[in-house]
Amino acid sequence: MCEETRPNQEQEEGQGGELNHRQQQVVDMGSTTIATGDGTIHTLTIVGQIEGHQEAAQGAKTTKYEHVLPLLTAVEESGEVDGLLILLNTMGGDIEAGLAIAEMIAGMRKPTVSLVLGGGHSIGVPLAVAAQESFIVPSGAMTIHPVRLNGLVIGVSQTFHYFERIQDRICDFVTRNSRISREAFEGLMLNTGEMAADVGSVIYGEEAVRLGLIDHLGGLSDALDCLHRRMRAFKEA
Repeated sequence: MCEETRPNQEQEEGQGGELNHRQQQVVDMGSTTIATGDGTIHTLTIVGQIEGHQEAAQGAKTTKYEHVLPLLTAVEESGEVDGLLILLNTMGGDIEAGLAIAEMIAGMRKPTVSLVLGGGHSIGVPLAVAAQESFIVPSGAMTIHPVRLNGLVIGVSQTFHYFERIQDRICDFVTRNSRISREAFEGLMLNTGEMAADVGSVIYGEEAVRLGLIDHLGGLSDALDCLHRRMRAFKEA
């Protein structure tokens, strides 16, 4: 009797171990891997604050670049992963960390699709457009504003020139990876009539698509359908 029931016990333990591994992966990395009929999809969430060289305040929701960069490398090189879905609900954060993640995504060969849910603000904008195709839900929001720095700022011309060079890097990346023109993007970034106590613009789902910043208006099923099509095409190429 014991020998007959043992395979079932091992199978249950194996399924439980796989489930526990997936649950732990979500907790540790904000990501999960799911097998589908068209291949295996890795889902990466970019949420809260993009944490850079400095740790965020205790209790803050963060996406840590030192976790995401090696994960993206593993997804690109893995023979078991066929596509990447990026879910964004981020307030922005460290510029260099955000651009580093965005450049990694933009440099991938495997199919990539992004979906802006609650918001893709600030440095979240380059992250949203980094995928091969991008989606935004109708209620999704994106804040575009000039570069800000925390801490001591020296009020000399070199400092402002440095700000301009950082903004050029962001503008170059966004316009290279979307259909929005540089003039339109800079106009949104430097708009003085949108926010009462700040410079910049907040745009929502339909407007982001109309401006060419995001490719499509849609939800999770639309983004997944697109990713499945890209995975099939990638395999056939």
